[in-house]
Amino acid sequence: MTGVLGFRERLPLNRYLGVRTAVSMRDAETFRVANKVAGLPFVVAGVVGAVGGLLLAILATGGLVAAVVSTGGMLVIAGAGGVLGHKAALAVPEPEPELPAGCAGCACGNCGVAKLRG
Repeated sequence: MTGVLGFRERLPLNRYLGVRTAVSMRDAETFRVANKVAGLPFVVAGVVGAVGGLLLAILATGGLVAAVVSTGGMLVIAGAGGVLGHKAALAVPEPEPELPAGCAGCACGNCGVAKLRG
């Protein structure tokens, strides 16, 4: 479900679901981009895990092997999706800092934000 929400850009910025690296948690836009990129691999990992669980339930012999292989595949695919999401988050430029109230951006030297822009 996390993959579907991320891919559809419906996953809100949160601390529990999705790609949660220091970069992707920077702001809502970066989180959205990271989870859109990671959404499809997360969905594929979920399908692989579900198929492995189904095979475990159906097959008397060989079901355990299928479950172990599918669990490994699921973890690798989800991990790759997380890495792709993190790399996409790195590509999103950092937002410009907001000027404090009353500051016209004149770069007079008294404003800490104006110093950062200079």
